[in-house]
Amino acid sequence: MSEKVAFKTVDEYFNSQPENSRKALLELKACILKAAPYATELLNYNIPAYALVKHGKREQQIMIAGYKNHVGFYPHPSTIEKFDSELSAFKRAKGSVQFPLNKPLPKDLIVRMVKYRMALLQE
Repeated sequence: MSEKVAFKTVDEYFNSQPENSRKALLELKACILKAAPYATELLNYNIPAYALVKHGKREQQIMIAGYKNHVGFYPHPSTIEKFDSELSAFKRAKGSVQFPLNKPLPKDLIVRMVKYRMALLQE
């Protein structure tokens, strides 16, 4: 049984990932920061999170995570619902979508999803 690592920084998390997962996570991070340049990077639930508002709590964050065959993108259930038809090719749950590592990330879609979530938080 492997011991769960408690990461101290987002970079430590990224560096712990296999190369293909790390590359996809860094691309996800770039998409988030393109849409939300002032987002604050932190760890939440031991995975990278980006607070879209100052001191943003879980509901105001977008989280990402690396797995063996995909990266997880957690923008919020309202965002998944809004973009459901565009996400139909991907495995998704109420508040998350899985982007397989063997396919390019839909970067434009990810940027639009982050912008949508930010707009909701401004209301």
